[in-house]
Amino acid sequence: MNTQTLGEATLSPSVKSPLDPFDIIGSSLAVQQAWLRQPERLAATLQGLALDASRVHERFAQSSVGIPKEPVVPAVIHDQRFQDPAWTDQPGFAYLKEMYLLYSRWIEDAIHVTEGIDPDRRQRAAFWVRQWLDAIAPSNFFLTNPEALRRGLASHGYSVLWGLQNWLRDAAAGEVRMVEPDAFRVGRDLATTPGQVVLRNELLELIQYAPTTERVRTIPIVLVAPWINKYYIMDLSPHNSLVRYLVGQGFTVFATSWKNPGPEARAVTLDDYLLKGVRPALEAARAICGVPQVHATGYCLGGTALAMLLAWLNADPVDRAANPVAHWTAFTTLVDFNDPGEIGVFLSEDSFDFLKQRMDAEGHLDGADMAKAFRLLRPNNLIWHYVMHSYLYGEELPSSDVLFWNCDTTRMPAAMHEFYLRELYLNNRLVEPGGLEIGGRRLDLGAIQQPLYAVGAEQDHIAPWKQTFRLCGLIGGPARYVLATSGHILGIINPPVTPPKRRYWVGDASDRFYPEAWRDGTGKVPGSWWEDWIHWLNERCGPLTDPPSPGNAQYPPLEAAPGRYVLEK
Repeated sequence: MNTQTLGEATLSPSVKSPLDPFDIIGSSLAVQQAWLRQPERLAATLQGLALDASRVHERFAQSSVGIPKEPVVPAVIHDQRFQDPAWTDQPGFAYLKEMYLLYSRWIEDAIHVTEGIDPDRRQRAAFWVRQWLDAIAPSNFFLTNPEALRRGLASHGYSVLWGLQNWLRDAAAGEVRMVEPDAFRVGRDLATTPGQVVLRNELLELIQYAPTTERVRTIPIVLVAPWINKYYIMDLSPHNSLVRYLVGQGFTVFATSWKNPGPEARAVTLDDYLLKGVRPALEAARAICGVPQVHATGYCLGGTALAMLLAWLNADPVDRAANPVAHWTAFTTLVDFNDPGEIGVFLSEDSFDFLKQRMDAEGHLDGADMAKAFRLLRPNNLIWHYVMHSYLYGEELPSSDVLFWNCDTTRMPAAMHEFYLRELYLNNRLVEPGGLEIGGRRLDLGAIQQPLYAVGAEQDHIAPWKQTFRLCGLIGGPARYVLATSGHILGIINPPVTPPKRRYWVGDASDRFYPEAWRDGTGKVPGSWWEDWIHWLNERCGPLTDPPSPGNAQYPPLEAAPGRYVLEK
């Protein structure tokens, strides 16, 4: 066997076990085997680890006898686990922290520089090992957490009792809770913007919101929510409701509220969501407002759906001429799934087959399964933070509208989700001109001529901003791009406040493919990008006119917002 053949054999993925569909054990063993094939390199890196460990021992010995010395392995400044001064000032806790950080960083670094292994497999190994490393952090255990010990002594042991009660509550629920399930009520505390359901079919309800200004823009805004979550992320509490803000700025606003499917919807397809869901919602909005076109806004999967529908409409001369969308907005929207971010560790042929078998048996993918996967992407913030505060400190759960929404999960129909995962995530068909067929038509994003306002979030781990930027270069029309600070949710739910809490980059991104070059050449603006978006919309949504009535003869009001679909569990 020659050297080239040996290299190809080494890099080729090994056979995986059907008992390990997410490659947890297999990827870790593959990394170990790769290092064992390079004993000299392994010995050198172990020697470096031993030298660093000796410096940590030396620092501990000196600080124990009162000789001050800077930490050998300091924590990252934003690592909330080690913010307590005891992790630096008290020798014992400082030693625990530094040894933990030293070995965990060494292991992660060693995985990332592993040679002779498939890069995707190396990424999966790093992800699953990090889950274990985060779990064994000293901050997660009572006797090695200085704040837990301090609170236990100060409360005469009551914090321990409260923590035990919280643990029993979560054990009964089968999850580490982030918010109490009765902390809010949809329609009373959340999703309270007044409106009427004006369309209901087997897939969605369309809500038309009541005007709050004497005059409104001629062209309405239709918000297409992702059916992977409940729609009211865009209508949370009154102070951070995007819907309420838009209505207050003089727009007629509609929003899709998707039905939470059960086993009976197993055969519902992605075609159905686009052509029997999104398209009828757009048609209803323009009919009610008496206008030829609307402004469509899609959030996450809702934005991907809009991109597909616009490509579908532009694929036919008749539909292109009668297109109901004048211009559109996409929030944290992926169309190029070549690098979907950390969620990619869950996506392989083996994991797809595993999920397909589950969906075939149940008729859907349960929202709780997806919620657990998303929490694993940020375990310290979304799991261990709550272990520490609920069980070790005995605190009550926070009252957070965003967390409540995050826990209010939905299900995915088997046929739709199987097609979505295979054709978009695994095969990345949408980015190929003519590569994806929907409703008998081949889609080409380049055929989309409608002006686009796209928003990405700098710290988004679900839809990485550099991938969302790709949409601007793939469509045929002009594009304006905003890069907001924060993540997938708070980067979008970002109302203006005084003084400004966040900043954003904004500028023309038409025909641009290189996100970092765009950012480097774009100024950063203080405040909320919502204000820039309103200015952009005002230029395109027509003159002011009298508000339309709720519904019409074709689409009569059915019941008050938030409707019934959003309440389905």
